[in-house]
Amino acid sequence: MSGLSQSKRISEILQWISSTALLLLAIILISFLVKKTIVFAKLLFTTVDSVSIFLLMDGLIIYFLYFEFIALIIKYFQSNYHFPLQCFIYIAVTAIIRLIVIDHKSPELLIALYVANSGALKPGE
Repeated sequence: MSGLSQSKRISEILQWISSTALLLLAIILISFLVKKTIVFAKLLFTTVDSVSIFLLMDGLIIYFLYFEFIALIIKYFQSNYHFPLQCFIYIAVTAIIRLIVIDHKSPELLIALYVANSGALKPGE
């Protein structure tokens, strides 16, 4: 077997393993999505207090993260086994928003996020 055909065969095997793992991950994410839907249904019928509203906000943002990861897996198969960079940016923005909303009691986090982006916030540069 020549080196080129052997490397092609190895890449096909790795592509198959990667695709199988992504399909398994999609099934797991869909099951988490169904579980979160049940939790939301229970939260809708409980008494409204600050803890349940906080849990609802946290759950909603995680819900969107599940949707984005499932959409990323779908885009992977639609775009000939490539991940579009735009989807990763959407996921990162949602994760940062979740971090700010949920962990807003730690000012170190907000300061670190501001310092990391301070160069991008300056006008004219």
